Amino acid sequence: MSDVVTGDAVVLDLRLAKLASRALALMVDIVVQVALLMLVLFLVAQLAADTDDAAGAAILLVSYVGLVLAFPVTIETATRGRSLGKLAFGLRVVRDDGGPIRFRHAFVRGLLGVVEIWMTFGAVALFASLASAKGKRLGDYLAGTVVIRERLPVKALPVAPMPAPLAGWAAGLDLSRVPDDLALAARQFLSRSGELSPAAREDMGSRLVAALRSVTAPAPPPGTPPWAYLAAVLAERRRRELLRLGAPGAPGTATYPPTPAYPPTPAYPPTYPPPTHPPAPPPLAGPPPVRTDNPFAPPG
Repeated sequence: MSDVVTGDAVVLDLRLAKLASRALALMVDIVVQVALLMLVLFLVAQLAADTDDAAGAAILLVSYVGLVLAFPVTIETATRGRSLGKLAFGLRVVRDDGGPIRFRHAFVRGLLGVVEIWMTFGAVALFASLASAKGKRLGDYLAGTVVIRERLPVKALPVAPMPAPLAGWAAGLDLSRVPDDLALAARQFLSRSGELSPAAREDMGSRLVAALRSVTAPAPPPGTPPWAYLAAVLAERRRRELLRLGAPGAPGTATYPPTPAYPPTPAYPPTYPPPTHPPAPPPLAGPPPVRTDNPFAPPG
């Protein structure tokens, strides 16, 4: 287990891959690459009668570079961090902040892999992994990645329920531009905000709200607290994903029964310091006015 801190200062618990499982996954990848290389050699030998030595050497060099570098880079980029061996053993390469890797990460890992795996028969990668607390090889250090195990059961984060007063507003949200890493950061923040200091909670909540508002529309009703806005966006995003996947029990409309404050634990909603101003005087006798505006808005 390792604590990984995201860009929003949220701690993630990731199960790092052991050296043995990484070695077995690497052996699978090498066997596949060597088998493909042998197939290319066989085809080049069959065509040797029709080509000169220079053309055959060029074909062999291009094939070697393609199988040793381009092949693993393409596979890891297309599968977001899973080569054939890692797929077989339930491993995945992720960024240091827990997010999915991109082409530049896979390219750096593949480029360093030519030196520390192929040219040194894995000796450099082995010593680097043994010296690293997270089992990183040199390619992981330069790319900013780490290999984790994703098939082990992990403690799931609580799902943010929809705040009932925001259900109608959330139904018209444009969520097409919300990235997965931003949604994950918001979910982590909601689940662990009770562990943060009030100042850090306010700062992180404000930054997450600003980031989500820049990629969603329309704006929330005036006076909506940050936790309610984040919970509404996440709940609506999950509802639409369940509908898209055709999951049984997925709500077909954005109407929700009243729900308790998220999450239903004593740690949240966050406990703020008691106000320093004197308590407000008791309200005047008579029926309370009927409010039609946003219930989260402060009294006028």
